[in-house]
Amino acid sequence: MQRGFVDPGEAMEVPPAREMVPRVRALIDAFRAKRQPVVFTEFLYSERVPLLVGRLHPEHRPAPPSAPRGVGLPSSSCLEGDPSAVTVAALAPGPDELVVRKHWYDAFAGTALDGALRARGITSLVVTGTMTDICVLATVVGAFNHEYRVTVVEDCVATLWPEIQRATLDIIGRAFGRVVPAGDVVEWLGRTMPSEEPRNA
Repeated sequence: MQRGFVDPGEAMEVPPAREMVPRVRALIDAFRAKRQPVVFTEFLYSERVPLLVGRLHPEHRPAPPSAPRGVGLPSSSCLEGDPSAVTVAALAPGPDELVVRKHWYDAFAGTALDGALRARGITSLVVTGTMTDICVLATVVGAFNHEYRVTVVEDCVATLWPEIQRATLDIIGRAFGRVVPAGDVVEWLGRTMPSEEPRNA
């Protein structure tokens, strides 16, 4: 949920992601109220790490001064050090919350995420974010391959194309985890996790 995907006018803008910010915020608040850990991931492109993603998505590459920006053009989207790489203010991480910065779509690839989760005794994940068919799917597969139980919140993930959104959620539900609405997650939290008894913290 970085500015490069959520803010109006960004080269890689995903309008449905902006629409779901209040629902994601409500989920974050629910987890915090139950003293459950909230982890943020941010995709960063860096010229110091010249990975294939920069060729597949030139929007991540540095934009020359005064040059036009947009789809298919170098636009500094989520470029290391650019404001577009930061999580939107409405969902800002708390001072003690983990922020995992990644250079690949999968948040487990080349990061400390797996070790940080295992150190907290976490075995189940609830996933939100954008884009459903790229970073969300890659991270869900990564989580599954690391033996986590995964729940994807269907109204708190977004991509640009409704048909691809539905197909990706179908793939996840058939092979990698549960797909449920945000309301079901909040209800489950209320039933199973009293606020005064922190777990996995």
